[in-house]
Amino acid sequence: MLNLLSILVGIIALPLMLIGLIPFLGLLNYMVVPVAVVGIALGALSDSNAGRNLNIVVAIVGIVRLWLGGFIF
Repeated sequence: MLNLLSILVGIIALPLMLIGLIPFLGLLNYMVVPVAVVGIALGALSDSNAGRNLNIVVAIVGIVRLWLGGFIF
């Protein structure tokens, strides 16, 4: 059950992260990364890895996007 919640959180965070890849919308990643961390925590508590892995990818891409933008845009 926690894995399904983790996947749901990842599915919600993924489109928001993709929108955050557009220039001048990178600040959206400041919202996406904490949501993905919650999904990682839910996935870590479950016995399956699919939701956790999805949220790890979303969080890493969001953090890299923030890093490349100088944590501004």
